Amino acid sequence: MTHDIVTAAVLVIGDEILSGRTKDRNIGAIAERCSELGIDLREVRIVADDEDAIVAALNALRARFTYVFTTGGIGPTHDDITADAVAKAFGVAISEDPRAIALLLQRIKPEDLNAARRRMARIPHGAALVENSVSKAPGFWIENVIVMAGVPAVMNAMLDAVTPLLAGGTQTVAQSVAAGTLPEGAYAAALGEIATDFPGLAIGSYPSFRDGAFHNEIVVRGKDAGAVGDAAARVGAMIAGLEQRR
Repeated sequence: MTHDIVTAAVLVIGDEILSGRTKDRNIGAIAERCSELGIDLREVRIVADDEDAIVAALNALRARFTYVFTTGGIGPTHDDITADAVAKAFGVAISEDPRAIALLLQRIKPEDLNAARRRMARIPHGAALVENSVSKAPGFWIENVIVMAGVPAVMNAMLDAVTPLLAGGTQTVAQSVAAGTLPEGAYAAALGEIATDFPGLAIGSYPSFRDGAFHNEIVVRGKDAGAVGDAAARVGAMIAGLEQRR
């Protein structure tokens, strides 16, 4: 059975994320949306407000993945350099876009559309606009790169706008097996053998700490529902056997 594989990466842009001043809330939202669409989010990078760093990261990611979502750096201030960096990465010119100016004028009076605000209308040539129902200042989409705002409410509005246009892939199926308070070391070798027998699946062990003890959960994920079920059954049997011997 063949499966349509659609992949994505997220490039988070902003000094404020790296400094810890702002806690990112966009990665999880994009990951959830990708999961809903059957898009495999494979990588996330965070870079500073540095043109060379943005260009290098963007060119690396866009060559490897179906989609690259960027967040941050498209506002009106001097450190909002994402649009210029994207234009440089693609080797295209950038200038004020009449379509973007028209959108800004839906929210801003003409006399208040100063030079700083007009920066938000600078769009790389050849890019489509991404609607922003919150504040009107658009994002943009050029080839496989979707450029969105960093403010979570605005980013989510832009993500809603592009979702109908994204090509989805085969949905990933997941099954969880509770391992209770069994220590990971007790089942690590056996779990590794199961993972070897199912190379097309992702099998992970995830501990949490609550009520004064570690509790473990094993998750089996993949595109083939039958294989996921078979692997989860083996994991369940392995865990049951270990529990009986405690």
